Amino acid sequence: MSTRLGRVWWAVFLCLAWSLVQALGCSSKEVRYPLDHARYRRIDAAVDSLKKAYVEKDLSGVRSLMLPSDPLDRLEREISKDFQHFQEISLDFSIERIVIEGDTIDVFVHWHGQWKRTSADPGLRERGHGKLRWVGVQSILLNSVDGDLPFGMASRRGTPEPRRSGAP
Repeated sequence: MSTRLGRVWWAVFLCLAWSLVQALGCSSKEVRYPLDHARYRRIDAAVDSLKKAYVEKDLSGVRSLMLPSDPLDRLEREISKDFQHFQEISLDFSIERIVIEGDTIDVFVHWHGQWKRTSADPGLRERGHGKLRWVGVQSILLNSVDGDLPFGMASRRGTPEPRRSGAP
């Protein structure tokens, strides 16, 4: 009987040891491709920085994320108009997918936001999809935009200048 009890304890011990090995082996999630993972984190941070600079009306922050080019100069002017026309801007980006080909990074986003001329204004609510084209590996910079993006809402919606008191 003692040999049978010994075998049961031995089986229980082996099961517990096996469970411990499995638990320890699965407890840490090691990144398989650390360089790619780091690049994806930089891309995500760049998209978040663009959104944050826009919402906080930080034109220099927006500029710091852009490569100098004519299309982006126009985009910068449109963003500047938004800052002048709207007192409050709220915006949220959801990254749908990221396509990387060499140094070129296409980030497809879904966005929704609200633009208010005054805090009492119900504001404009809009949503859409677009593509942010970034370049770089270590430093990620905006190269171009495409699609229906939230920047330039003041021009798109033809928002009139706010009325000044005493004006007819």
